[in-house]
Amino acid sequence: MKIKVDDLSGPEIRALLEEHLKHMLEQSPPESAHALDLDGLRQPNITFWTAWDNDQLAGCGALNELTPQHAEIKSMRTAKSHLRRGVARLVLQHILNVADERGYQRLSLETGSMIGFEPARQLYASFGFEYCEPFADYSLDPNSVFMTKLL
Repeated sequence: MKIKVDDLSGPEIRALLEEHLKHMLEQSPPESAHALDLDGLRQPNITFWTAWDNDQLAGCGALNELTPQHAEIKSMRTAKSHLRRGVARLVLQHILNVADERGYQRLSLETGSMIGFEPARQLYASFGFEYCEPFADYSLDPNSVFMTKLL
C-alpha cells in the first residue's frame, strides 16, 4: 500500500469523502458532525493523504496544524472495500510519523461517542491516545469524544 499527499481533486477521494460526510450525519446530529468537506480540507494548515492499494483508493486521513506544537487528526476513513485490512492503522501510523517529524508535542482528535465509532476509539487507544477535554474550538458535546497523545 502506498500513502501520498493528495490534492483532493480526484473522483475517488471525492466519493470517499462524500461517503464519510454521509456516515457522520447518519451517526451524529448536524451540530455534532465535525467532518470537513472538500473546501474545509483545502486549507493551508491541513495536509491530506490517501492510501492506495495499487490503483484502488483504500483510505485517507489528514493532519490539521492548530499551533506549531499541536495538531489535530481529521478525516480518517477507510474505503468499504478495504475494511479490516489494516488501512486505518497504516494511515494513522503515517500521520504520527509526520507529526513527529514536524516536531508537534501533542496530537488530538475528535470522534463520535456513539457505538458506531467504537472501532475508531479502540484504534486510537491502541496507539496511546487518551481521553481528554475538548481542545481548540470544540466544546463539550455528548455526541463527541476527545482524545490526545503527547508525542
